[in-house]
This record gives sequence, C-alpha cells and structure tokens, in this order.
Amino acid sequence: MGEQQKKHIAILGSTGSIGTQALEVVAENQDNFEVEVLTAGSNATLLIEQAKAFKPNVVVIGAEGKYDEVFAALDPLGIKVYAGDNALASVVEMDTIDMVLTALVGYAGLRPTLNAIEAGKNIALANKETLVVAGELVTSLAKEKGVNLYPVDSEHSAIFQCLAGEFHNPIEKILLTASGGPFRGKDRKFLESVTKEQALKHPNWDMGAKITIDSATLMNKGLEVIEAKWLFGLKKEQIDVVVHPQSIIHSIVQFEDGSMKAQMGLPDMKLPIQYALGYPNRLPSNFPRFNFLNYPSLTFEEPNTKLFRNLALAYEAMERGGNIPCVLNAANEVVVDAFLKDKVSFLEMPDIVETCMSKMSFIPSPEYDALVQTDKETRILASELIN
Repeated sequence: MGEQQKKHIAILGSTGSIGTQALEVVAENQDNFEVEVLTAGSNATLLIEQAKAFKPNVVVIGAEGKYDEVFAALDPLGIKVYAGDNALASVVEMDTIDMVLTALVGYAGLRPTLNAIEAGKNIALANKETLVVAGELVTSLAKEKGVNLYPVDSEHSAIFQCLAGEFHNPIEKILLTASGGPFRGKDRKFLESVTKEQALKHPNWDMGAKITIDSATLMNKGLEVIEAKWLFGLKKEQIDVVVHPQSIIHSIVQFEDGSMKAQMGLPDMKLPIQYALGYPNRLPSNFPRFNFLNYPSLTFEEPNTKLFRNLALAYEAMERGGNIPCVLNAANEVVVDAFLKDKVSFLEMPDIVETCMSKMSFIPSPEYDALVQTDKETRILASELIN
C-alpha cells in the first residue's frame, strides 16, 4: 500500500464473533487500518476493553442502561460515548469514517447500514439479514450513492474473489457451499428430539449462537441464497447450493463457457474479513495454510430440503419477493430465540416460519417503513404461534 493513508473503520457489533475477529485483523495490520468507531449491543465490559486497546474516536453502547458504566471508563481517555439505537444509526455518518463493517446480528443491521450508504460510506457487509430484508432498497441506494458493498460472508467473499477480473463476463450460475451443519445425514426421528446443545456444536466454524442454529437448520444457507441474488444480480435458477462437509471450497462461480472458478482455504472468517477491509489489496497474513495432503478427499452432496425445509422456504421467499423475505427473516429470528430458550422444538421452527409466510399480507414493492411494519407484525405473529 506504500504511503497510502490508513483506512478509518467503524465496526458495528464489535463484541460479536465477526467484530472480535475483525479487531484481530486490524491489530495485525495497524499500518493499514485505524478504528474510528466501535459499537456494541449490551456487552459493556468487552466494549470498554476493546476501546482501551484500539482507542477509537467514538463508541456507542446500544443498551442505554449501560451508558454510565461505559462513559465512566472511557471519557477520561478522551473517547466520546453515546448510547441507544439512534446514536448507532447516526454515528456511521461521521466524516472521518472511510468504511463501515456491519457485523450486527439480524434485522438490527438494516437501519445503520442504510444510513452509512446514504452518507456515501463503503460497506463491508457481514450482516446478511440486511440484504435479505431489504435487498432492493439497499442495492439501489448503493448504486445511486456510488457505494461499494464488500461481502464478508465466506461464501459471498468467495464469489466476489472468483469474479475479480471477470466483472464483464456474465455469470451462468453460482454454487454456494454448505457444511450441512451438525445434523447432516440424520433422519426425522433423530431431529425430533435434538437439543440446543447439540445444535450449537458446529463441525467447522466458530460463530455466534444465532448463526450456528441457522446453520443447523440450513436457514443460514437460505439467507445466503437471497443475499447472493442481490449482491450479484442473479435469478433463482442461477443459484445452487451444494453440501460440502469439509468447508474448504467456500463457493464456486460458473461462467457461460462452462469454466468454473472456486475459492479455497481453511475455514477461518478472518480471511474474508481481511479481504473486504483491504480490498483491492490482498494483505499478507499469518493465518494457517491449507495443505491438500491433510484433505485427501473433498466431497459434495445434495442438500436435503425435505427434512431441512428452511432452505426451500428461503427459495420460495426469494421467488415471491416483496416483503416476504422480511417475513421469513423476522419469523426465523423469533423461532431461533425460542429454540435457544427451549420453547420450540427443532422441527417446529420451519413450520412457524412457513405459517408466518402464508399469513402475512404481501407487499410487492415495500418502502423502508413498510418493512419496519412487516418485521414488527411478523414477530408478534410468530410469538403468538409459539405460545
């Protein structure tokens, strides 16, 4: 990068799985990156620790009740402290920010991401729900503002990397790889009685609870299918999912001449995070290197959408469009939370999501306010179906 200026980064959700790994990437690349803003939902202790280490200009704690604690710890260091959702949504507009890493979990990422795009900031997007809920709004606003969306999901990062130098060549189709989660190959009888403890043991990736459950139900892959549609401008029939238990090939692009490109590596989220933050440069890293001899066979199989119905529901939501992906996402956030609290069983989750998709009224081209309303009403409906 030579004498180039450091990139000033805002990390939204710095205490979560992606946020903490992003800070490890920043720590390894201090010549390239400067942390300008850190935000957390309610983990004040970790936020304070991070702020002391990285000395950002501003921190935001979502939980307003924790403001005093954070302020007392950081104000003496000259770090500005704000609290609440409005502060989170407006902090991304600061002039000093070059790039916003959206690493919030779920629907919460939508408003700050839209505000950051509105303010002309490039986005490193680790929050797939933003594009699931409001793909059309987000991508058209990004286009209008000339803002780049750099995908941080390992699968979408893989597609993005495979497209480097190919942006003028039409995609015939993409293959998103899925590990299959902890219950790959299990039957209905087994799934009837699985516990959250079993579902939280992911074979290859270390992620937060919400994404880990989504991986076990294949909803994570469903959300990624919808995200891919918007990121890469694809139709339903151009997006395939293939189960690849080793998680070494992170995804594949097939071009119109039949040639395929795959991006490979060990499962480590720091790689796609670093690629998004450093783009267009590949920064050197000391991450462990992949060795073919440790993986003498890479295997592939079809996903079982009869048993893991969430993937099929996501394709259906994508096809119906409008506010239905927003319904899918909101219902899923509610059922995952309920499953983690032992209120619904593993197999009941897709049933409730499907019921919400059939009962909520359809809005073909929702504006932001309609999506907020859809999200709210779906959560109420899903909660009623659980209780």
